[in-house]
Amino acid sequence: MSVFLPTLTQMAFLFAFIVLGYILSKLKVVPDNSAGVLAKLENNLFIPALVMGTFINNFTINKLSSAGKLFALSFIVMVITIPLSILVSHLCAKDTYTKNIYTYGMSFSNFGFMGNAIVSALFPDVFLEYLIFTLPLWIMIYLWGVPSLLISDGSKKSVKEKLKNFLNPMFICMIIGMVIGLISAPLNLALPSWIISADGSGGVIGVAGSCMSPIAMILTGMTVAKIDLKKAFTNLGVYAICFFRLIAFPLLFIGIFALIPPLFAANEWYAFVVCTVCSVAMPLGLNTIVIPSAYGKDTTVASGMALVSHLLSCLSIPVIFMILNLVL
Repeated sequence: MSVFLPTLTQMAFLFAFIVLGYILSKLKVVPDNSAGVLAKLENNLFIPALVMGTFINNFTINKLSSAGKLFALSFIVMVITIPLSILVSHLCAKDTYTKNIYTYGMSFSNFGFMGNAIVSALFPDVFLEYLIFTLPLWIMIYLWGVPSLLISDGSKKSVKEKLKNFLNPMFICMIIGMVIGLISAPLNLALPSWIISADGSGGVIGVAGSCMSPIAMILTGMTVAKIDLKKAFTNLGVYAICFFRLIAFPLLFIGIFALIPPLFAANEWYAFVVCTVCSVAMPLGLNTIVIPSAYGKDTTVASGMALVSHLLSCLSIPVIFMILNLVL
């Protein structure tokens, strides 16, 4: 229970912002384009600032050795989850588009907005490792998830076109943060406190990064407010997908870690376990709504997935972390 209650409290805190976003949108207190504006602020300012600040203060030469292991572990997770996601989606849906939506939702959770918010709050000591761990997930999203599952129209995009997706603020700020983090100690370099404080919480970068979690949850609420609630709650296929995303996948990896002995030092192994379980325990992501809608595609099923999974995750995530604490 020592893990369950703090996690439940954090989920309640985040869910309160989701409710606020929902109410603001439903009451039309904010303009119709507010969700789009917040999404741009998240992707172009708040998330890049959070990532840059984390790497500036924590990424050192000593961390390079574990980065390769985190990459390898992340790819192993995908090798397990993606084939299972494809199999389950074919059992739960008939038409190709719905299968693709289900496959994407199970393959890639909301490890970005929701994952960053939860890990930074509950496991701040492994947040850097979590960001490194999720890099291969972003790579797979850009190279396969989005072009092949969400916006596929039958035509194939060149590798060059896919690689352009990596020229975004988050990846650019991550590289800048890596460089500054690596050279800070050898060169005895310290950035001015108005840019970023020593503990990473102050300065322009620190304060901007701290806005990520509440704004992400408000954005989620605004997105959910546009969903047809009746259709969302009456689609049985959505519940099956949520079960695998929120319960089956996390328990699978908890079981795997429980069966194998620690392969590395205790602190490093702890970080690997937390990163893996956090990434697979998050609810279904919002990309299945935001991206297809920009291309005029139907988002009814995706909206139901997002709404139901985010509601259920308020209880499932604390339970999963409690089980993880008991088993390991």
